[in-house]
Amino acid sequence: MGSISKPHVVVIPCPLQGHLKTMLNLAKLLHYKGLHITFVNTEFNHKRFLRSRGPHALDDLPGFHFRTIPDGLPPSDIDATQDIPSLCDAMNKNFLAPFKDLLLQLKNTVSENNPPITCVVSDPFAPISIKAGEEVGLPVVMYATVNACGYMGFKQLHALRERGFTPIKGNSHASPSKVALLHHYTTSLPEWDTTFLYEPKSVVYVNFGSITVMTADQLVEFAMGLVNSNIPFLWIIRPDLVIGESAVLPAEFAEETERRGFITSWCPQEEVLNHPAVGGFLTHSGWGSTIESLCAGVPMVCWPFFADQAMNCRYSCNEWGVGMEIDNNVKREEVEMLVKELMEGEKGEKMRGKAMEWKRLAEEAVGPEGTSSINLDKFIHEIISSNN
Repeated sequence: MGSISKPHVVVIPCPLQGHLKTMLNLAKLLHYKGLHITFVNTEFNHKRFLRSRGPHALDDLPGFHFRTIPDGLPPSDIDATQDIPSLCDAMNKNFLAPFKDLLLQLKNTVSENNPPITCVVSDPFAPISIKAGEEVGLPVVMYATVNACGYMGFKQLHALRERGFTPIKGNSHASPSKVALLHHYTTSLPEWDTTFLYEPKSVVYVNFGSITVMTADQLVEFAMGLVNSNIPFLWIIRPDLVIGESAVLPAEFAEETERRGFITSWCPQEEVLNHPAVGGFLTHSGWGSTIESLCAGVPMVCWPFFADQAMNCRYSCNEWGVGMEIDNNVKREEVEMLVKELMEGEKGEKMRGKAMEWKRLAEEAVGPEGTSSINLDKFIHEIISSNN
């Protein structure tokens, strides 16, 4: 297939880390299958990628190009965090014009390195793509970056509120939230791997995602529960994990965990979850983390905070039997008990068995005859047919 006749897909994610990762993985799969890809980042996130991964990390590859649009927020320091409500508001108000301009530019400069655009693949949380596609005359495909139940929950919120079924809280009840994307990490998995040579399934991995925040008291209670469990751990702590201040752990935490704990600000999560030493995952129940844990066969202790996390937690704990939930009013005694049960208890062992069954199902789904592979091939066939 000549370069100019290749189907060309423009991929635009919602500019939050979990959404970015999911959409980038899809883009890489489509590229692997022979499609030309243009991946659209915000300028802010593009700079964060380059700072984290190196100045050439996003250089163009044959058939895979990165392009940027502004996020509409005032300029800020590269290490600053972005406020999620402000970012979402800026997306709705300011994304349309620059994204439409980018599509027109790509549409009007067809060449061997830039085939005619076949379609746009968009995150549903970047809805401006639909209007941009309509105005430019391009079909738009929505790729959900949350689970089906979570997506339907978001879709029905307005109707539920209007009918009085749901006591939706107003802004006065909201806690301020910050987002930090791809921090420059201070260590890597190989260093942890060679420093802590533990028995298989003996280490608990702790990560609350890229945008979850907690109070200083919650952090201390959780940390001391982890200390008291006496279980080896790898904990990812972002600098902005605590609301309004730096994440500072008690002095006794470092003293008690010096020989069995490892803390850093970033890690390759999928590699960690598939490491033979990891036997449990303490998670915020984001959908990406939930899927990655199931695919690795790792059971979870779930501490959901917002959005679809409560629903993901419910399914992990009540429907699938692969998780246990921490109460929102977190206490160190409960954390200690749940971590011990997860890693050493009978319930934890049963959960591990069920998680391994999910891993088997996931491997089947992405195998040559699996449902995920078949559906991806059907989607690609539709794109190619449309292009022809």
